[in-house]
Order: sequence, then C-alpha cells, then structure tokens
Amino acid sequence: MIYFEDLPLDEDILTALGELSIDYVFQSIFYPDGKTIFAREALMRPLNMSVTELIDQYTKNDKLHVLEVATFFGAMQEYELRGYTERVCFNSFPSEAFTPQESMAFNEYFGDHSGLGIIEILEYPKISKTLATYKSDVIRSQNLWISVDDFGAGLNDLNVVEMYDPHMVKLDRELISNIDSDETKPENITAVLQIFHDKVIKVVAKGVETKEEFEYLVKAGADFFQGFYLHRPE
Repeated sequence: MIYFEDLPLDEDILTALGELSIDYVFQSIFYPDGKTIFAREALMRPLNMSVTELIDQYTKNDKLHVLEVATFFGAMQEYELRGYTERVCFNSFPSEAFTPQESMAFNEYFGDHSGLGIIEILEYPKISKTLATYKSDVIRSQNLWISVDDFGAGLNDLNVVEMYDPHMVKLDRELISNIDSDETKPENITAVLQIFHDKVIKVVAKGVETKEEFEYLVKAGADFFQGFYLHRPE
C-alpha cells in the first residue's frame, strides 16, 4: 500500500491523502515489435472499492484534486520502488492541476525526472480550456509529454486534441476491437492515423486483446501498443 506521511506537502492535503487505501499497478506500452517497452502506465488500485467508485465518490465530494496528487506521488513512489527506467504515464484529470507548491514538492522529493513522464489526460469528468492551456504550458516547460487518453470515448475528441496539442493520443478500445474482421473500422482507423501522423502525434492502440488485432494495427501504422494480449497490469 502507498504511504504518504513523509511527503513534503501541506497538512491539509496530507490528511486527505491519509484517508486513501490504494496501491498502483503498471501496464506496459510496447513498440511495434511487441517486446520492447516504451513506457509503463500507472493504474490506481483502491483496496476497498473499484476505481470508478472511488472517482465517483471524490467527484461528488469535490475532492478530485486529492486523487490527482495521490496519483502522481503514489505512482512515482511505486515506480521507483520497482526500479523501472522506462517512461511513466500518469493519469490526470482535465479539471485538475498541481499548485506551484505541489510541483515544487514533487521535484524536491523525487528529483529531476525531466523527459521521463507522460501526462495522460483522462476523458472525464469535465474539461476547462483555460486549465488545459495552463496544464499544457507547465507540462511542456518540464520537458514532459502530453497524451490524450481514450480518443473516441467520452469528451476526448478532435477538439480536445486541438486544445492540448499532445505528443501522443491513445485510441479507445472501441475503435480497434475486432478490427481485423470488422468491415467498417479499418477505413476509420486509417483516417485517424493519417490525421494524427500529419500533426506529428504518436498513436497508441489501446486495448489490444488478440494476436489478429495486434498484427493488423502494426501493419496499419500505429506507433505503440497496449493491451491484455501483450501485457496485463501487474
């Protein structure tokens, strides 16, 4: 379980973090060879409820900022304990951002990880254009990547891509499921890949669950791959 007691944060946020019982697992993102790891995505695992239930509870109580801080500090703590060296993806709510003090505390505690992190913008619960601009500027100033998660699901559409101008986009599972046998999806994926590659945006095929899906998407030109076929969270 992740512990937050010794983090250099204000007392109020430490108290709120102390109410959480969570662990983190990681799912690898691969290059097209299906063997070489490009990055590891940190996934929160509450010990007494599902992730969806936890987010719903904290959304209702207007405490999503607590989960934002917990994700970055907790995931990085577990990442270092495991001795990983690849890039690390942090899930981030589009409606939340670190305060300057929290950013300073993160860098003070974990040291300089410039160029290591990928900030993955989730598809819920709401998006603020003003905050998106602020987050994008801060992320880029620290030499980190921006990723838009679950493109094609929820709020994450081309407007959001334009808003963040990300380095990377993750395609939602719904866009690629059974793509090797579906009559309509291949044309759509070809168009989506063309749009993003024209913008020099890397594309992750997320939710790859079969050998056939993986092989089709490699040939289609996706840049990276994530899913149970290649690696389950651990």
